Amino acid sequence: MNSVALFGSRIVNKVPFFLVLSRKFCDYSGDGGKTDNGFSCIEETLTDIWESSNFDATMNRNGGLHDYQRTAEAQFSIRRMFLDNVKFDASRVLEILQNDGPGFDAKLVLSESGIRVSEILVREVLSGILRRVNYADKTKCAKLGYKFFVWSGQQENFRHTANSYHLIMKIFADCEEFKAMWRLVDEMIENGFPTTARTFNILICTCGEVGLARKVVERFIKSKLFNFRPFKNSYNAILHALLSIRQYKLIEWVYQQMSDEGYAPDILTYNIVMCAKYRLGKLDQFHRLLDEMGRSGFSPDFHTYNILLHVLGKGDKPLAALNLLNHMKEVGFDPSVLHFTTLMDGLSRAGNLDACKYFFDEMANKGCMPDVVCYTVMITSYIAAGELEKAQDLFDGMITKGQLPNVFTYNSMIRGFCMAGKFDEACTMMKEMESRGCNPNFLVYNTLVSNLRNAGKLAEAHEVIRHMVEKGKYIHLASKFKRYNRC
Repeated sequence: MNSVALFGSRIVNKVPFFLVLSRKFCDYSGDGGKTDNGFSCIEETLTDIWESSNFDATMNRNGGLHDYQRTAEAQFSIRRMFLDNVKFDASRVLEILQNDGPGFDAKLVLSESGIRVSEILVREVLSGILRRVNYADKTKCAKLGYKFFVWSGQQENFRHTANSYHLIMKIFADCEEFKAMWRLVDEMIENGFPTTARTFNILICTCGEVGLARKVVERFIKSKLFNFRPFKNSYNAILHALLSIRQYKLIEWVYQQMSDEGYAPDILTYNIVMCAKYRLGKLDQFHRLLDEMGRSGFSPDFHTYNILLHVLGKGDKPLAALNLLNHMKEVGFDPSVLHFTTLMDGLSRAGNLDACKYFFDEMANKGCMPDVVCYTVMITSYIAAGELEKAQDLFDGMITKGQLPNVFTYNSMIRGFCMAGKFDEACTMMKEMESRGCNPNFLVYNTLVSNLRNAGKLAEAHEVIRHMVEKGKYIHLASKFKRYNRC
């Protein structure tokens, strides 16, 4: 408890200790520990483009810029035509697969269709199937995806890539065909493709039990075929994936294995492990890592500051946060809209609306313009505090300033209208978001339906569900509403 109470002052006192050691804010790279000025990857990309474009040859052949421009325009036109043809072929393939069944051999029809198989076609088709998983029969999606994967792999002059394997693995994962997914991993390795950070990410996301997840981690740590680039080592690749699925205890275990094996942590490692320690409520260990990071010669980077501001915000330490923002400025690290948004989100969760408003105004005063996420955080803060009118004013203001609300902004406003008993306005706002091309997600439908039902407006709630089903959205989740109705 004492650690929590003293946290605001402690963290600001700690930051200068390692800030003076080194200013490597932009020096981190995933190239095995080497550092540079941040331009090498840009230079390499530009070099590749320059060489592949054969600019000199094009210019020298006809000697004129206009000829080069005409050539470039022609190449762009050809590429556009090619992509359009691929998309058309992909839609044909998906239509053929959809008709697969008794009396209709999809493989035979595909073979007779004259469709040319390419890497981009395979990607388009598998991505199309992946997008349909949530709206269709999962077993059928898995079967059709694999049928196309096998058929395309049998075509002359075509070989699947690691990306193809990852897409079909993701389809199997989303369709809960886990055994088939693991067989694909083995097949992928047998065919000479190394497992990558992407492979690990797909596999670890399917591990509901910690014990199973640990076995997957151990397999990848020991694997000599694990291509962990662009990360510095296999441990960082694994830690990064575990953070995305909130496996905080497993992050602790992997970090311990990393230390036991003699691998030195870098700034990415420290950021991930500090985040895990905070999420697990282990503030003393969080502080020790912060000290250790400084003693190891690492200065905070963009993400370190973001973590610190989040912690100060949720701890309701606005003064300490202000000191940290000023300190960032002093050392030449200008706070970005993300830093302010992270701080405001933490303060909002701590219930400090006044501090949220202060930093929102302070951000604008410093010439850092809020984006849609920042506006959404501020609007949500007003809604949580019952300040619907101020939320509405800010909502209207963001549109005036050219920031289009996203689905989460609309959800906050709809929830605010429902909390105020203004259900007609809530329903109107959902129609408004659709008219502006922002399709409601299940969270929006659930917010509106739940509040309507809680208010006894069952007819209106069923109308929203009917509208959702008619649009073909979240049909597989409609039963949740029905079960709710029977309760």
